[in-house]
Amino acid sequence: MLDGIIWIAAGISGAFVDAARALWHPASWLDWSDPVALMRFIHYGASQDFFFVVFTALILLTGVGFWHRPILWGAVRGLEGFANTVGRVIAWAGLLMILQQIVIVFAQRVFAASELGFGFGTLVRFDVSWWSEELKLYNAAIVALCCAWTFVQGGHVRVDLLYAPASFRAKRIVDMVGAVLFMMPVAVVIWFYGWFFMWRHLVTPKVSATDTLEMLERKASVLRWNVETVGFSPNGFNAYFLFKVLLLVLAAMLFLQAVAVFYRALLEWLEGEGSEGRYLDRDAAAPAEAR
Repeated sequence: MLDGIIWIAAGISGAFVDAARALWHPASWLDWSDPVALMRFIHYGASQDFFFVVFTALILLTGVGFWHRPILWGAVRGLEGFANTVGRVIAWAGLLMILQQIVIVFAQRVFAASELGFGFGTLVRFDVSWWSEELKLYNAAIVALCCAWTFVQGGHVRVDLLYAPASFRAKRIVDMVGAVLFMMPVAVVIWFYGWFFMWRHLVTPKVSATDTLEMLERKASVLRWNVETVGFSPNGFNAYFLFKVLLLVLAAMLFLQAVAVFYRALLEWLEGEGSEGRYLDRDAAAPAEAR
């Protein structure tokens, strides 16, 4: 227990130094023309240092929010508004997916076309099989980018055998515990595993979570971009690295939504039933019981 407390305290104190160093010397990790800087970015993107910078920032925001609650309400409105905006835009990918599938069916079955081109002025032309396999990207984008929006709208399936009959304050406690013990850890795990999974399909030599910063800096001498462009068929969709990017976006948006859930539950628990649903932007078509 004592070792854990010391580890957390050291991580929090070091977070200020790491954040200041990153902001004061941005070229040391953002100048990707320098292979060493790119390797530093890869290392710190899923490192203990980055975790504690985010963790410390949330502690500071929560502390300031206790002193001035409108700051926390502003964070809730901003995070939920971001999730709603992204979700409402990306949801149209469902319609685009249907229209594209209709065009593919007509092109193959009626016109016996082997290629399709879309665009204004300059056509983006690929084999029909490429467009057919690319439909999976729309599915992945909807799942990854609409997850937080669905959460804000109360659209995820839940079994409320214990939650529904609970008192108002008990529900808020359950929400806070769920956000801290379930949503945040899951998002962090997905991020830490997905980060190196993505970079292994973008650069060579391969990188892994077990590589130390010194090892990565030594690998920088032979570093080069090697973006995954292998498809399941000769003329099929060849940008599967985008699925790895979407995995990280899912983790980031899930974590931010967990923060919003925690802050909303905390504020409603502190301020009572009169604050329930304050600033909550639900779609007009949301079911009555979810409003």
